[in-house]
Amino acid sequence: MKATWKALCLGAMVLMAGLLPSHTVQAEGFAMTEWSSRGLGLASGMVGRADDASALAYNAAGITQLEGTHLMVGGAVVAPMGAISLDTPQGKHTTETKPRGWTPAHFYLTHQMNDKVWLGLASFTRFGLGVEYGGAWPGRYNMYDVALQTVSVVPTIAVKVNDWLSLSLGGELLYGHFYEGTKLQPFDSDLQVDGQGIAGGVHLGAHVKFNEQWSAGLAYKSQMTLNMAGDAVFEYSAKVPAQYKAMMNTSNVDGTIQLPDSLALGITYKPLDNLSFEVGTVWTRWSVYDHLNLYFDKPFGQHVKSQKNFKDGWNFNASVEWKPYDWWALRAGAYYETPVADEKHADFIIPSYGRTGITLGTGFVWNNFTVDIAYAHLFINPLSYDKNSELTKVSGGKSENCVANIYSVSIGYTF
Repeated sequence: MKATWKALCLGAMVLMAGLLPSHTVQAEGFAMTEWSSRGLGLASGMVGRADDASALAYNAAGITQLEGTHLMVGGAVVAPMGAISLDTPQGKHTTETKPRGWTPAHFYLTHQMNDKVWLGLASFTRFGLGVEYGGAWPGRYNMYDVALQTVSVVPTIAVKVNDWLSLSLGGELLYGHFYEGTKLQPFDSDLQVDGQGIAGGVHLGAHVKFNEQWSAGLAYKSQMTLNMAGDAVFEYSAKVPAQYKAMMNTSNVDGTIQLPDSLALGITYKPLDNLSFEVGTVWTRWSVYDHLNLYFDKPFGQHVKSQKNFKDGWNFNASVEWKPYDWWALRAGAYYETPVADEKHADFIIPSYGRTGITLGTGFVWNNFTVDIAYAHLFINPLSYDKNSELTKVSGGKSENCVANIYSVSIGYTF
């Protein structure tokens, strides 16, 4: 009990740190999957394996494979880069995204109550996006800076039904913070929308161990509605006429973002004790993200509805893990994500039209400690704006040379 208490105290501190706003970067759509270093190195191939504490994020039913109490903490640095080339009345103009480093963190704690029941507590980032172009770029009348920052806390119970089947149930509490900066015509006045809110959802998991070589996992995360409240703040220069200034007062603003549900499947083959392979897929119902709603109280008293019309997305992944020694593991993986954006409503918030990831990782065991390190490189397909007639002062264009590098470290301890 003393060891468990220490783990809970450390967990509380990590959770408090995790609740502080931290920028993230979107996967296809704006979902995150960098939930542990081992998971990153295996291209998220942890649904069928599900055999360390980060299974709480990938497939919590797998924690019934863990004896005693397990703690894992860590984080990632995500470094995206790219450019957008736009057709404007003045000609073609290319803008590089401003360099940023996002730092999503993760925390997991599992505890075996008895031979049938396990408890878990997790904190990780499920959704996020962030990109900045600068207040003078040609697309500034659509947006010049945006960030969606979230952190989820998920308490979980897992039950070992029999020797081959385990099931899990978790309740998710998600905190979200949204910011967007936009320039207004005709005087380049500034509008900054800032809001925060919470959402709730459910996680379900199943893990099946057919024999010593084959296992499979299924994990479902429910749809959530993120309701946010905040302020819309106007800033303007002295050249703005008085009648415009009278309209530009700070306004209360409410917003809603539909966060999609997802279903993940993973099948693992372990021909040797030190070698495993997994193939998997994740279906994400992005079609629920059909628009972004903002309700301004004053001075406008109006509803701004930004059409998105996303389509459902798929992730296909494959990975291998080899342990040449008991204390050392090598990992590699790859995945492909189908495009979800509707080019007729393509915006600058998510300049992506599908992506491919290549991942590498390694892990070390020393007494009760584990250290995992991983790297991923993302190739992001260009998104065309030629079909979108809703953009202001822009007649077309596309995103260019968009990539992201991800570095991650996780430290685990078994009590």
